[in-house]
Amino acid sequence: MMTATMTTGSLLLALGCGSAPGGAPVTPGPDTAVSSSPGPADGAITPAGTPTPTRPKGHTVDPHKVRWVKATPSRDGRKLKIVWWSGVEPCNVLDRVALRQTGRSVTVTLYEGQARGARDVACIEIAVQKTTTVKLKAPLRGRAVIDGARR
Repeated sequence: MMTATMTTGSLLLALGCGSAPGGAPVTPGPDTAVSSSPGPADGAITPAGTPTPTRPKGHTVDPHKVRWVKATPSRDGRKLKIVWWSGVEPCNVLDRVALRQTGRSVTVTLYEGQARGARDVACIEIAVQKTTTVKLKAPLRGRAVIDGARR
């Protein structure tokens, strides 16, 4: 009797772990969210949707450079809309955006850190697409836009 119970329990556990007998993947049901939008470079499945508008908050703990994935100039070329992948707040907060502008290029560097007072907070590990807009001193006019975190 105990052997039959253990065998049944093991079978149910194996089936509940995402694969059918024989190792075939389980087909998502109608309530399963699936995204075909590009996400982080590691190929992880990420949620679909539009980027969350974010403003620099400053005063974060241990700010570090974060790579962005897209920079879109405004019609008049005086602003850049920057899009990047991040985590949820308060664990991943936009600290500041550094701009270095020359006659040939605009270098945009994003810095994120943890919100002060959030040391003992548990945050889910999920990719969130964020966006922020930066103002340029002069219109872009063909200058290259460079990610300062890639240097």
